[in-house]
Amino acid sequence: MDAKENVARIAQAPVDEAFTDRWSPRSFSPDPLSELQIRTLFEASRWAPSCFNEQPWIYIYAVRNEDRQRFLSLLTEKNRSWARNAPLLLFIATRLHFSKNGKPNRSAEFDAGSAWMSLALCARRLGLYAHAMAGFDRKRCYDVLRVPEDRYKVMAAIAVGRKDAASKLPEDLRKDEYPSDRKPLERMCCEGEFGEEAHHG
Repeated sequence: MDAKENVARIAQAPVDEAFTDRWSPRSFSPDPLSELQIRTLFEASRWAPSCFNEQPWIYIYAVRNEDRQRFLSLLTEKNRSWARNAPLLLFIATRLHFSKNGKPNRSAEFDAGSAWMSLALCARRLGLYAHAMAGFDRKRCYDVLRVPEDRYKVMAAIAVGRKDAASKLPEDLRKDEYPSDRKPLERMCCEGEFGEEAHHG
């Protein structure tokens, strides 16, 4: 078993273990996912909440090798070094304007975040892991993925698959291949008004 693999994540209040069990590994097995597993991930995301029920997010995904290579070419070198093994690669984009009236949707990015979290939690229910990435070529992705830049914002790249041994990662990534802890509640919750000292750091 890899070092630190059994790091305890202790909740400060009663929560379902689905929340503490979710984390973002980098070591993925290349074993393919079934079509049903992939559809289930998207189905979970479909039920995420959104402003006016717009559901502004869209996933562009790759399972075939030729598509995966195009997707990998958009990632930073460090992300490519581990994401290349994930059998499912995705990009999530969000529509910037409401479909019903064309006005700017200030909640679109927030809503895409809720959709991503639904997918990530569903992945764990299926015995899978999902790792979202900010490290990708934000300009080039619109051309490669054929996303209309005037109407959508590409938010993140995502790798999904079964977790593999940390020893299979490049050496510089192995030391961080374990679930991270979280800030204490007192540093992210302020009753009544914003508390700079609570959230500092």
